Amino acid sequence: MGNTDEKDLDAKEKALQERIKKLEQMESDLKNKERQMKEKEKAKKQVLLRLAPGLWEDLAKWADEDYRSINSQIEYLLAECVRRRKE
Repeated sequence: MGNTDEKDLDAKEKALQERIKKLEQMESDLKNKERQMKEKEKAKKQVLLRLAPGLWEDLAKWADEDYRSINSQIEYLLAECVRRRKE
């Protein structure tokens, strides 16, 4: 009977060690994804932009219609203008 208990404990220990390895791998993957996200955030440049109130309101309305933030709308419009200029 002692042999069976020992085998069960060994099997449980092995299973726990495998779970620990999986958790460590998951943790490593999450850290890598977090690092990649931070790098992407750093890659964007910030610009101070002053706009007339009327233009701001028009952009805000347009952004809302396109389901974007005002910042995203401005970035989209600038990217479109640059793309068209390159054509």
